[in-house]
Amino acid sequence: MEADEFDEADFFRALAGSGARVLLIGRCALIAIGIPVLTADYELWIPPSDAEKLNDALAALDMHPSREPEEARRVGRYAIENGERVDVLIARQVSTVDGVHVVFDDVYARSLVVTVTGGGTVRVPTTEDLISTKRFAVRAKDIADIRLLEAHAAREKARA
Repeated sequence: MEADEFDEADFFRALAGSGARVLLIGRCALIAIGIPVLTADYELWIPPSDAEKLNDALAALDMHPSREPEEARRVGRYAIENGERVDVLIARQVSTVDGVHVVFDDVYARSLVVTVTGGGTVRVPTTEDLISTKRFAVRAKDIADIRLLEAHAAREKARA
């Protein structure tokens, strides 16, 4: 299969119109809140009940899941791709490396609606919740991102 050209504005419009509860996490979320980092990765977090809605919306862009929803629910992750790879975390809750349970519904309830490419919108966790998501794995780049998020939070607090 030949990959289609990826259109970020179409992607975010498809997310917004999917009816799925979607959170943009990872470095793209940092960019969405104004932290200048480099990335080519899209990472989403959805509850298990919304996999079909997300997959159907992105199928319209000729993007296809790497796993069927039932298998994705068992594994907790999958990718949707065709020219661009979107990693999807599919879980009601995830534990940080130090055992703190981060619950999707709680993070979603606090999330911010951010305007992105092409005037679309996407939900992004609060700065504090983004720090928690970075503690799911705590790789070297996650530690660097946590520092950036903490500095961003300090700047936000100083402005308030």
